Amino acid sequence: MQVVPLVSNSEEKEFIEFPISLYRDNPTWIRPMDADIRAVFDRDKNKAFVDGACSRWLLKDEGRTIGRIAAFVTYASDPETKGGSSGGIGFFDCIHDQNAANALFNAARDWLQEKGATYMDGPVNFGRRDKWWGLLTKGFEIEPNYQCNYNFPYYAELFESYGFQTYYQQYTFLRNVLDPVSKRLAYKSELVAADPAYTFAHLKLSEFEKYASDIIEVYNKAWVKHEGVKSLSMEQGRAIMNQLKPILDEKVIWIAYHMDKPVAIFICIPEVNQLLKHVNGKLDFVGKLKFFWFKKTRQSKKLLGMVFGVVPEHQGKGVDGAIIKVMSDVLRKNRDYEFMEMNGIGDFNPKMILVMRQVGGSICKVHTTYRYLFDRTIPFERMKTIR
Repeated sequence: MQVVPLVSNSEEKEFIEFPISLYRDNPTWIRPMDADIRAVFDRDKNKAFVDGACSRWLLKDEGRTIGRIAAFVTYASDPETKGGSSGGIGFFDCIHDQNAANALFNAARDWLQEKGATYMDGPVNFGRRDKWWGLLTKGFEIEPNYQCNYNFPYYAELFESYGFQTYYQQYTFLRNVLDPVSKRLAYKSELVAADPAYTFAHLKLSEFEKYASDIIEVYNKAWVKHEGVKSLSMEQGRAIMNQLKPILDEKVIWIAYHMDKPVAIFICIPEVNQLLKHVNGKLDFVGKLKFFWFKKTRQSKKLLGMVFGVVPEHQGKGVDGAIIKVMSDVLRKNRDYEFMEMNGIGDFNPKMILVMRQVGGSICKVHTTYRYLFDRTIPFERMKTIR
């Protein structure tokens, strides 16, 4: 076996297309979009290159590709690294062979150590945590959501046998949107509804800039305290919102206000992998025709919950339940969707887990983020719980 660093366009093509052969007989796997993978490693498109670097490798055996991996480092100048460069690996795929996996992990480890990292987390994204994050360890029978990792069950064995340990887990909750919310959540919602200072509104594309600004404001206040989550500039936030604009559904993006100030958000989108699975990873001319045909004739019946957050000063007041209840009532009335999956609820966030259970959600998928400490004498600690 030989670990080969990517240096040519043909090797990059092989890096992107290797999973096609690996998952050929798996009917649940959905091929990611080629352009989405390329964008991660494009200096002009990925701002993570400003204070970081990455490298990629293929694993060859007698000329045949049997694995791939990427490694990412964020340099110590980033204050979130708390004094040391942070390291990560991602886009790992490999045959069921521990020696093969070890060869890939070793290549990433050596490169990260050279760059000054003291650990490697994986699998993670080179950039924001809202995509390509965590190893699937439960829910293999469910099709992956857009830009979410899918892998074989044996991958956990490959990671853990190498020495990776669970740093945290992220849950995906599944809920039938036609089911009523719990009595407790309805009660909390009634308390907020009785206060005229609170109002709720869904996104209106005719006032896109106003609502985009409100969403970014809440996101930054509600999420920046979470480890590894960076604030969004207005420019970055608007770019993300504009990217989503072609698939947005106004009635599933809600903002709560207190005295006309945005204090909570609940952002969902139609789950586009239900459409993209028909285009074979490419939105070329034919792919676009297929996408819009299936969008028109077979609307996705599944919603993807992207972001939920309440600013700290309004947490514990029932705003979370109220905004969920408002959206739930609209969904039950219109009946455009049947199911919702809410991604990325960390096991370190018990308050949010409680909210999801009160809503009536059940865990359908688990993505595990592993950490490997380069100094094996240091005691391992899991991510701290948010209190």
